[in-house]
Amino acid sequence: MASVLLLPSSSSSSCCCSRKINAAIHVPNLPKLSLSLPKIPTRNLGEELNIRDGFINTIPIEKINDRSHNSSTNIVTTQLYAILEAVANRIEMHANIGEQRDNWNTLLLNSINMMILTAATMAGVAATAGGIGMPLLASKLSSTLLYSAATGMLLIMNKIQPSQLAEEQRNATRLFKQLQSQIQTMLAVGTPTQEDVKEVMEKVLALDKAYPLPLLGAMLEKFPAKIEPAVWWPSIQKKNEYSHQGKQCYTTTAPKENNGWSEELEMEMREIIKVVERKDIEDYVRLGNLALKINKTLAISGPLLTGIAALGSAFVGHGSWAPIVAVAAGALASAVNAFEHGGQVGMVIEMYRNCGGFLQLLKESIETTLEERDLEKRENGELFEMKVALKLGRSLSQLRVLARKSASSHVDEFASKLF
Repeated sequence: MASVLLLPSSSSSSCCCSRKINAAIHVPNLPKLSLSLPKIPTRNLGEELNIRDGFINTIPIEKINDRSHNSSTNIVTTQLYAILEAVANRIEMHANIGEQRDNWNTLLLNSINMMILTAATMAGVAATAGGIGMPLLASKLSSTLLYSAATGMLLIMNKIQPSQLAEEQRNATRLFKQLQSQIQTMLAVGTPTQEDVKEVMEKVLALDKAYPLPLLGAMLEKFPAKIEPAVWWPSIQKKNEYSHQGKQCYTTTAPKENNGWSEELEMEMREIIKVVERKDIEDYVRLGNLALKINKTLAISGPLLTGIAALGSAFVGHGSWAPIVAVAAGALASAVNAFEHGGQVGMVIEMYRNCGGFLQLLKESIETTLEERDLEKRENGELFEMKVALKLGRSLSQLRVLARKSASSHVDEFASKLF
């Protein structure tokens, strides 16, 4: 860049020429600077409204929803873990009490039988001693007291049925372990909801009611009028009245497009229900009632025989019939007691109740599934069929053969092959 400076000339003519002075100033070239301005972020309508209302630090709505969803999921997971801990505690309690009550059965059986046999021996010794005096009185008194004590202990033992109590606790332990496995699977592979928490809680409370721990005031009746299948699950709530009205229409014959369900599978499940109800449940109830009658007879006979033996031993020395009655009744009482509690007839009754309850639960689960008319809300049909087959101890082909036999009214076998 150059600038020219002009100096004024003098007035004389001799200095007519003007002087020009050229001056040049050199400025160095500055480097080019490339400035990039930040882009102004675009905001959606929700953020603009927040800014206008004075909320400068806003959180996107999607993040708020995610956080609330995660928070509710964490609460549900925490609740399930709390229930899982309670279930584990119940497993331990029922296992310990079941072992204790099994020991009751063994110890009481051995103790009572030893008392009865000792009393019978003392009655026989008193009869062979003959005469009167202190030896005869001591033998008679010892025999009578032992028979009386055995009678009282037998009444208590027959009332509580320790073998049946132990079987109840074993069943409770198994069912709580099954529930524990279901909760663990739910936490591992599922997305639990609050409804799942409610359902699990109801199952825990139903098991507590079905298999109580205390004896006094909560013990199950050991000699009911008749045996009914055990119920350890909560009552199934009825679904929406519109959910099971009308007939389900299948849009296609491909089961995969109907959540694994087809009309043939529905008919198969209905036939399985008929077989389970007519054959298996009915047979277990019949056997349970038969075992109940036998147990009632034995429970009355044992104390009655020991009572008769106690009276007979008291009259030893007053006739030839007294020692015979005392010894014979004592021997019979020992045999009856050994058969009832050594054979664990009470445990057999509880086993029949539990087997009937298992099949009753299977029947109700199939009926509840079929009542749901929305196929997408049902459990997958192929998976459900496999579960039913496994619960009955059959393969899928055997299950379908059984359903065909039921449809043709030529069923010559039970549905369950497990027990």
